[in-house]
Amino acid sequence: MRTTYSLALLLSLAAALAGCGGGTEKTNPPPAPAPPPPPPSGIVSLSFLTEPQANVFDRGALNNALNVQAEIDGRNANNLSVTFTTSAGSVSPVQVATNSSGLAATSLSIPAATPTGPMRVSATATANNTAAASFAAYVRPVPNQLELLVPAYFSAGSNAAAWTALTDGATSYPDVALNIVVKPDNATTGIMSAAITKADDKLIAAITALKTAQPRAKVFGYVATGGGANAAISSTDVSVTIDRYIALYPKQLDGIFLDGMATDEQRLPFFQAIYSYANGKGLKVIGNPGAYPAAKYAGLADMLVTYTGPATSYQAVNPQPANAWVYDKQNTAQGMLVHTASTCSDMQSLVTDANRPRLNTGLVYVTDQTIGSPWSGLPSYWRNLLGTVDATNKGVARPVC
Repeated sequence: MRTTYSLALLLSLAAALAGCGGGTEKTNPPPAPAPPPPPPSGIVSLSFLTEPQANVFDRGALNNALNVQAEIDGRNANNLSVTFTTSAGSVSPVQVATNSSGLAATSLSIPAATPTGPMRVSATATANNTAAASFAAYVRPVPNQLELLVPAYFSAGSNAAAWTALTDGATSYPDVALNIVVKPDNATTGIMSAAITKADDKLIAAITALKTAQPRAKVFGYVATGGGANAAISSTDVSVTIDRYIALYPKQLDGIFLDGMATDEQRLPFFQAIYSYANGKGLKVIGNPGAYPAAKYAGLADMLVTYTGPATSYQAVNPQPANAWVYDKQNTAQGMLVHTASTCSDMQSLVTDANRPRLNTGLVYVTDQTIGSPWSGLPSYWRNLLGTVDATNKGVARPVC
């Protein structure tokens, strides 16, 4: 009887403890995650929002933003998976879902060892169809600082004031590299015969003063070529002129400026001979075709002037796609000579244009002098031109016009 009572008591206590939460605690499993929403259905279309003019990337440039707009049946596509690919460099993330505005974003990075030249960036997405979008792009070398290319075709004798302004500007802006093209008073045609045995003494004095003010300044002797089109100017005429510069201006010149360089491949042999001759004499060569020449001309000069003309036409200059070889060269391997830029503000806009990766132009010159004799004097805003180049290179505010 006592045993039966004790067993009943124990069972009663166990039930009470269980009711009070005693014993082993029971846990409920976490709720299962909600299944991902189904991929959108409908007809998908993609388009890059990257500015068409901003398709040139520097070697070593990281995290260049790329954006794609995705639509399904004409409306913003939300939560659509977009995959990015590139023929050069890398993109991260490779795959990303669009946001509620239909945008998918990634970053393009170009390692320093990436080859220069053409590349392509693409994006794809799939719904009821697979859509693709892409754009052509280019890789260029890391740009050098802007330099000035000054066609100083004015006389050191009769226009000494212009030379004084040129030298004073070099003194005021010592960080701006200057490349000066000169014409001796007795060689204004750009051709000298062996009969010319006297140097332009006033030009020598002006060059000496300039290089004292800015030892980094480089001086180039003006040489006409006639485009290599006929016998009016022969390769012998040019080589004799080069010899005269060397003999009459020893240690004064750093190179020659070949004006009137051709653009077509038929005249390549003419300019190949000149370049080899000048190179053999230790001279740098600036060629002035005044437009984009055939790609092989890039190997016949250390620098090419790919635009010479009025300010109104410069905005239409575009090396793509026919002249993409410019992206294999440093920006300072290409120059522009722009005249008839009426105001200081016009000049600053033109310098901005030249400095854009798309134009890849590092030698600049802008003047308000007009067609007919645009290089017969310095621009009225000469100091502001120097200051604009200096400020652009340093990333500071430009001088107020």
